[in-house]
Amino acid sequence: MSAPARFLTLSRPILRNAPTRLSRLRPLSTRSPHFPCVEAHATRESKLKENSRLSSSSSSQSESGPEPTYARPNPASYKIYHHPHPLPMTYSPEPLPSFDIAYETWGTLSPNRDNVILLHTGLSASSHAASTSANSSDGWWQKFIGPGKALDTNQFYVICTNVIGGCYGSTGPSSINPTTGRPYATTFPILSIFDMVRAQWCLLDHLKINKLYASVGCSMGAMSSLATAWLHPDRVGKIVSISGTARSTPSSVAMRFAQRSVLMADPNWNNGFYYDALPPHTGMKLARQIATITYRSGPEWDQRFGRQVRPRPASEDSSTTRIPALCPDFLIETYLDHQGEQFCLKYDANSLIYISKAMDLFDMTLPALQELKLTPSTSSLSDADLPSNSSHSFHKTSHSKSHPPPLNPPPHLLDLAKGLQPLAHIPTLVLGVQSDILFTVEQQREVADALRMAGNDSVSYYELGGVWGHDTFLIDVINVGGAIRGFLS
Repeated sequence: MSAPARFLTLSRPILRNAPTRLSRLRPLSTRSPHFPCVEAHATRESKLKENSRLSSSSSSQSESGPEPTYARPNPASYKIYHHPHPLPMTYSPEPLPSFDIAYETWGTLSPNRDNVILLHTGLSASSHAASTSANSSDGWWQKFIGPGKALDTNQFYVICTNVIGGCYGSTGPSSINPTTGRPYATTFPILSIFDMVRAQWCLLDHLKINKLYASVGCSMGAMSSLATAWLHPDRVGKIVSISGTARSTPSSVAMRFAQRSVLMADPNWNNGFYYDALPPHTGMKLARQIATITYRSGPEWDQRFGRQVRPRPASEDSSTTRIPALCPDFLIETYLDHQGEQFCLKYDANSLIYISKAMDLFDMTLPALQELKLTPSTSSLSDADLPSNSSHSFHKTSHSKSHPPPLNPPPHLLDLAKGLQPLAHIPTLVLGVQSDILFTVEQQREVADALRMAGNDSVSYYELGGVWGHDTFLIDVINVGGAIRGFLS
């Protein structure tokens, strides 16, 4: 009984002294919390409003609202083809009455017009793939286009367009609807990749280019590259598909849906009708942050940033414990914040929504193509080359020891092979990246497998290592560029 008594005796002074000890502790701050990352949105909005006020006071034009001008690169640096005729649309009963398509070129067109490469862009890229005499700034594929490079301008005439639906010179949601005199906004018809490609074929017809030497594309451009050849198999000599797919997967759809969700939740989006008001800059910034995560890889983040945090402010006592911030604190956070900030006013929000949705809808399996009533040009195709629901055994001899047939093929692979039958006689290069989480290597293998099953004996398939993820096609000049140069030669 003595031990408990001693314990109780000792415990009383602790309880008596507790208030005294607590009173010596520093009280919690009563200051209002400070969130620079949140305040940055308000600051940006204030600047947009001020720019709008200044523009309004210096101009009487009704279009001088705070919505930024989507004309990067400068309109003077690219060419515009105006197509005055209606363009049939995949998902709309009404055609697009007319359209503009912005494009740039590199190299020299041969007398026979048979050295043309059509280069397809990713989701948000402009036609400015490389520097030109009209625009000396570097393009998005600067290191791959030029004399002796992957797309050798000593040999080829390269054309790159801004896709319809975009905002860098081609007709899209931010363009003026000739019927109303107002921006299309979300009255613009839902787009498909095939619609974008049809518009490009209109440009090629205008330029009197009967056949492409090659159709080349990365990311969304890889989808477009396949679709270009599928619509006109007799007019494409070679296909290059880099980090793309022939059938959007649920995982990539989910990633793009998340981007659209945060963008459309921005009150400034206003159901897409924001062209005379503030653009949804906050939603765009968040959407870009999500997108950036899908473009690179975890191992690269670890190598570049690790768990490093931003430097302490000079006013902070370095001898005290560092107090974490709720705003960007880790370097990876500050990087994502910067990426979002740089992008949020450079691209039209509706263009992002429309084009990303077109990527989600892309599916070259035969049932999907038949549902949309899509058919390729048949001017030089035999019946065997046309998509068919027949159950005959597909060609499989082009598989090799280095690339055997899949042991457990996905259930849709046979339908994809049937859908890709029109490409059976076109030499195709497929490149995948093992660290890509947006368009995984499984999707690249799927394209190669389906083409081989469809009877294509000229499929070259390579998987690249490295830690750059989906953006490898922008960075790895040696491996990506080398594979393209060798294949095109």
